[in-house]
Amino acid sequence: MKSEKPDSSERLIRLREIIDYHRQLYHTDDNPEISDQAYDALVQELVKLEEKVYGQKSDFSEAVGSAPSNAFAKVKHAVRQWSFDNVFDWSELEVWQERLKKILEKAEEKQVGLTYVAEHKIDGLKVVLEYRQGKFFRALTRGDGVTGEDVTHTAKTIKTLPESLKYKVDLICVGEVWLGQKDFTKLNGERKSLGEPLFANPRNAAAGSLRQLDAEVTKQRALSLFTYDIDKLVIYDADVKEPTTQFEELTLLEELGLPVNKYPQKCQSLVEVEKYYQKWKTKHEDLPYGVDGVVVKLDNIYLQNVAGYTAKAPRFGIAYKFPAIETTTVVEAIELQVGRTGVVTPVAHLRPVVVDGSTVARATLHNEDQIKRLDIRVGDTVILRKAGDVIPEVVSVLTALRPKNAKPYVFPKKVPLCGGDGSIQRIPGMSAYRCVSLDSDFLRRQQLYYFVSKTALNIDGVGPSTIDALLDAEMIKDASDLFTLTESDFLKLEGFKAKSAKNAVEAIKKSTTIPLYRFIVGLSIDNVGEETAKLLEDNFPNIEALQKATLAELEAIHGVGLITGQVIVDWQKNKQAQTLVNKLLRHITLVKEESVGAEGPLSGKSFVFTGTLEDLPRSEAQALVKKLGATVNNSVTNKTDFVVVGSDPGSKAKLAERYGVKIISKQEFLQLVAG
Repeated sequence: MKSEKPDSSERLIRLREIIDYHRQLYHTDDNPEISDQAYDALVQELVKLEEKVYGQKSDFSEAVGSAPSNAFAKVKHAVRQWSFDNVFDWSELEVWQERLKKILEKAEEKQVGLTYVAEHKIDGLKVVLEYRQGKFFRALTRGDGVTGEDVTHTAKTIKTLPESLKYKVDLICVGEVWLGQKDFTKLNGERKSLGEPLFANPRNAAAGSLRQLDAEVTKQRALSLFTYDIDKLVIYDADVKEPTTQFEELTLLEELGLPVNKYPQKCQSLVEVEKYYQKWKTKHEDLPYGVDGVVVKLDNIYLQNVAGYTAKAPRFGIAYKFPAIETTTVVEAIELQVGRTGVVTPVAHLRPVVVDGSTVARATLHNEDQIKRLDIRVGDTVILRKAGDVIPEVVSVLTALRPKNAKPYVFPKKVPLCGGDGSIQRIPGMSAYRCVSLDSDFLRRQQLYYFVSKTALNIDGVGPSTIDALLDAEMIKDASDLFTLTESDFLKLEGFKAKSAKNAVEAIKKSTTIPLYRFIVGLSIDNVGEETAKLLEDNFPNIEALQKATLAELEAIHGVGLITGQVIVDWQKNKQAQTLVNKLLRHITLVKEESVGAEGPLSGKSFVFTGTLEDLPRSEAQALVKKLGATVNNSVTNKTDFVVVGSDPGSKAKLAERYGVKIISKQEFLQLVAG
């Protein structure tokens, strides 16, 4: 049982990396590689692992959408936007209802029976519409739930979006912008004839169309809209009545002249919800718009408000997702991919196939053991499923369709992208392989790319292409050489002018004073991403202490564990790695993140946060006290000054009571930081 925690921590780190990658593709780039179902499964697994390893969800997994693009004006939502949690079968739906009943009973809201409204979960882009005095004023994307992108100029091109409502009201409502299957096929046909990249699916096309800078481009695409929720309503007309149920909200939206879906259904029980779900599970394929599930909400708005929200989602509603789709395709090649830390991963290159709305051409095979278990070979026909763990996933091989000349895959002992003679070795305690030597041009470049990236030192203007040019010109050999470069050095590179050369040098200079955790991230220590680096920063006063830390000290840190601890001990013994650290420290000043505001009004105070602070992400709360000079810790001791408690607090609240530490609510916390 002791080994479960390190295994879980390792998995958690890798899940965060892939979720962050797909979150960017889905929400910001409008260019997803996996389906919503695959993404949902990844997040669902991450949440379970976080609760297992840390005892609670993280700000990362609780994030709604992603940061709005700089290409559009950013506008703070008047009403916080949310994303529904998901369930995937009847048993999970029952668990959700039982949890909901307990919340209402705790609030002393006794109900004989709960009634619901079931609606199609439209596979499009969420949009927040605002009307003032009955006149259309603004349209925003969801963004990160707090701030959205202003897409008013493109929303105006949607023919079903009225400029004026039938009644005089101030209204903020929520809807979904979608593109019909026929229009999607036509659009992709036009793009193909012009040699332009094809959209992966209708949702991707709708999002890309609404988030256009040129409204004329959007106008050429037949976007449609359904509205389904009212966030704010001010009534000036006596003929308009305040809705008291979810179904009345839909009716009012339609009466105001806004487009609504014509298939919502009032359900007197969860059994009726299930009948609605089963009806549309297959029938939805005949609809002109994409539907990937059913949204279930409490009908009574008063009870909705009583149930409230978590940090991410409404408690009064749930998205009941349709099952994942499986299909078949052919393995065209199996190749080994080398990550920047030298971990070797086998990847199946597939004949491109559309699975649940997006094109798939590659699937990870995880490790040698997985290849042997599946007995997968080049040329095989395989069943591919795009939901579950790290998706897309090869489920099984249809051996009856195997070519006669297909040979078992033999895991090589050497990989050209590794250093030295290319040898690889199995990582102790794991199924994965890693390069024996990391001294290769490929790995050096990958690590330098990461060193200057936003995740690490964030050296703006010095990206992969510049790193390649500097290496090719032999101006740098490792990361420490970046800090010796001058403007005249950059001017020798193709494409650099006086201004860009000056900006590059200034960006490098700016990165010479950084938080300790960002420095740790930039070192590309295996298993040590941003979250682990922050844990290390919290537990060690400086990089020198980390260089001397024992395995016992590292293993004892909640969230680090044995495997990552051993990796760090191995890093300590790596002379090349330690030489690089010492060279970097000649140029870089490291500070603890919380020391930025060390002279603030909360200087010397320590805070611990537990539970969910609604409308206030934990990262923001932590940043607030750090700016005021306080420190933030992960664990409660008798030296802790304040424990800030949100909803559903963990064991930290009980520890605070035991130690006599002052416990404060979110409201008290906000009063404290406001001075």
